[in-house]
Amino acid sequence: MKVLLIDDDADLVDVTTYALRREGYTVVTAADGQRGLERLRAERPDLVLLDATLPGLNGFEVCRQIRQGSDTPIIMLSARVGEEDIIRGLNLGADDYVTKPFSTKQLAARMKAALRRAQAHAYDRPLREVRAGDLVLDVESHGVTKGGAPVHLTVLEFRLLHLLAMNEGRVIPYARLVEHAWGYDEGDASQLKTHISHVRRKLRLPPAGPGSLRAVVGVGYGLAHPA
Repeated sequence: MKVLLIDDDADLVDVTTYALRREGYTVVTAADGQRGLERLRAERPDLVLLDATLPGLNGFEVCRQIRQGSDTPIIMLSARVGEEDIIRGLNLGADDYVTKPFSTKQLAARMKAALRRAQAHAYDRPLREVRAGDLVLDVESHGVTKGGAPVHLTVLEFRLLHLLAMNEGRVIPYARLVEHAWGYDEGDASQLKTHISHVRRKLRLPPAGPGSLRAVVGVGYGLAHPA
């Protein structure tokens, strides 16, 4: 999991980055709001830790701008403990609000909870259009384009791609893919590999590397972020 930490307190950034990396997270950082937005677009993190009192573009405005085009979980960090600030952050779309100073164990627990909620929501969120790299899926018409060119998929292939695209960068378990494509009573796990290979071939997706439709043996499949 990749975390973007946007904070201008160098000491806090160093300590938090070290602790989160020990927890297994990849951490990228930015020291101001504008740079944070740039890194968000470039790095596509799974979660954002956002200081409320940044120089220049403050954290509340950064949160508002992130929410205009992304549902990436946001946890705001601030030494302010007033209820008005907490409510303001949550109303702008933050998922949680942690006051400084905080323990890294507390922060890690809040992060795990936010990521669980985001993943559960991502499985079933009803979007008309889903984008993943150069793929665009029209949920209503079941149309798919890659780089602007239409690609024909069967209904079942579209269902599989739909779930993978909604969760780009994450590995979806076999059972969840089967359930999404075939339904509770009709799922056939033995056919999953065949249909995934058809999707991969029709969309010319590599089996590994950036932009791939990759298999994780014993777990499931995932649509990797492009380079």
